[in-house]
Amino acid sequence: MDSDPYSRAIRDYYLDQQTEPLIERCGGETREHPIGEYYFGGFEPTDDWHDIWLAGPLLDMGAGVGQHSLYFQKRFETVAIEISEHLVVTLRDQGVNDARQADMFALRESFGQNRFRSAFAHGTQVRAARSRGGLRQFLGDLSYVTTDDATAIIDGNDPDHEHAPKFFGYRADPAPGLGFRIYHFEYEGDVSEPLLLRLVSPSRLRDAVVGTGWDVAEIRRGENGHYYRAVLTKR
Repeated sequence: MDSDPYSRAIRDYYLDQQTEPLIERCGGETREHPIGEYYFGGFEPTDDWHDIWLAGPLLDMGAGVGQHSLYFQKRFETVAIEISEHLVVTLRDQGVNDARQADMFALRESFGQNRFRSAFAHGTQVRAARSRGGLRQFLGDLSYVTTDDATAIIDGNDPDHEHAPKFFGYRADPAPGLGFRIYHFEYEGDVSEPLLLRLVSPSRLRDAVVGTGWDVAEIRRGENGHYYRAVLTKR
């Protein structure tokens, strides 16, 4: 397996073999990545929003260790993908029925046209598209592997929100509705490549979907305001 410190630390945590904290670093600023809180707390929705918008077959993109896939697979066919072999093995150990090593930014290489009825991406995954062009390409590829009546739920952070400058690794963009986060991970002396996350506001997301086959049907903001979840539907 690759020596990716992020995924290796999560795998070690699952095996109760973690020897050091997983550290996020941006210049001289550091913080500990809360693996247990983020990935092993389980998932139970507080309302029926997911049941309204998602149906099988479902593609869970960047599925982590499977807390969402385990919920969804009880209801319909669910395919969980991760780019890291460490996480794919952990997904399977956790009980995810169909966990595959695949790149969510190269969906056409892994799946045929119209394979899925819906798609889901929780967390920072879609932000890793790195650019508006990368985001549009991802949305176009996601349109290709989903049916004509498909839906998708993706997460975002609003760089126009007043709390955006407090994001770890935040970098402003002179254009309204855009921003970045950049940082890297360290674990047991192993240092990752920099993680570059492109932040787009809901209005910029609406611009990005034009021509990709998707519409933004609904935006739901979290309690803190800067975090939001977007529902995409086919045109």
